[in-house]
Amino acid sequence: MRKILIVGAGQSGLQLALGLQGQGYDVTLMSNRTADEIRSGRVMSTQCMFHTALQHERDLSVNFWESQAPRIEGLGVSVAGPESQRVIDWVGRLDGYAQSVDQRVKFAGWMETFAQRGGQLVVHGAAVSDLDYFSRTYDLVLVAAGKGELVSMFERDASRSPYAEPQRALAVSYVHGLGPRPEHPEFDAVRCNLVPGVGELFVMPTFTTSGRADILFWEGVPGGPLDVFKGVKDPSEHLALTLELMEKFTPWEYARATKVELTDAGATLAGRYAPTVRNPIGRLPGGGLVLGVADVVVANDPITGQGSNSAAKCAAAYLSAIVEHGERPFDEAWMQATFDRYWETAQHVTKWTNAMLSPPPEHVLSLIGAAGELQPVADRFANGFDNPADFEEFFFEPEKAQAYLAEVAGAADAL
Repeated sequence: MRKILIVGAGQSGLQLALGLQGQGYDVTLMSNRTADEIRSGRVMSTQCMFHTALQHERDLSVNFWESQAPRIEGLGVSVAGPESQRVIDWVGRLDGYAQSVDQRVKFAGWMETFAQRGGQLVVHGAAVSDLDYFSRTYDLVLVAAGKGELVSMFERDASRSPYAEPQRALAVSYVHGLGPRPEHPEFDAVRCNLVPGVGELFVMPTFTTSGRADILFWEGVPGGPLDVFKGVKDPSEHLALTLELMEKFTPWEYARATKVELTDAGATLAGRYAPTVRNPIGRLPGGGLVLGVADVVVANDPITGQGSNSAAKCAAAYLSAIVEHGERPFDEAWMQATFDRYWETAQHVTKWTNAMLSPPPEHVLSLIGAAGELQPVADRFANGFDNPADFEEFFFEPEKAQAYLAEVAGAADAL
């Protein structure tokens, strides 16, 4: 039986551990926190997962909260004008619903499941020196801990990382008491509110430790009017600031948020990081090699909501690569090929996300505007969150965007 060590118990590390365990591998999982510490800790993410990523969980039968989490059937975009009025507002319908499960609920539950199924769970914050030892006792070591000392083993790939500094300041609040969006009270949708030159407000339903809730998520341009959460430690102050900014910049969303309250004491999060792609293979002082997973090697800004989706897709790709490899050694060539397999998917996410961090060019503004008049455009944009590769066909190049809009408008006229 092949022995595999996974360091890091996030979406990718846990999903991969459970998948390998189900295939009969001897898996050890290292986490720097217990399941109880995760469950009672601070929120970690916004994690809206679309159909493909959810299907990877279903394939492993670890979609434990699917019946409880709200079904997100649409994705809408609003754009604020100079007087904080809506100049664009539309919602696209998803082909397959999305869901958000608070990672405190999911990760704690998955860790307990892994242990109950006989997996070895080690609660220990691993250092490079630990991995040096473990690399000699395991057939494969995977690093899925996206923060801390271990990430420094993986060199930044400058050719794939255009930004050296964070491009957004992030502020998250989980709340109860948010009213429905009046434009579509009959179904749930993620709402993306764009405030040009200032930042973005995302609003999405979720399932948390106390049941149904909603997430209010500001992404602010550094140094701008939304970049005010640094040093705010008190959760109630964090929420008050969130609502104050909503009232000023997105009053249509504030109108349904006047009675919200935080879900729990750990319901807020603030921070920032530079989107970075890293070389996938880490070299240990003793000569051993480790393979980076998900955020360790491809960390995108959450503006396109792809973090947990990419982590699920990375875990699925790596699981297939490991199983297909049989008893052969997990050497450097295999590690590079395994990452390259994931990069075929991840490259589209990175290109799209980095594009969204810049002021939109004229043809993208035309697309977003046209989606308000042409429902097929809104639907295609919404479903791009599940399959970002599709943006290559109509989003990045002005000629492709114009041809697509002309085609859809012509079809609409023919009806």
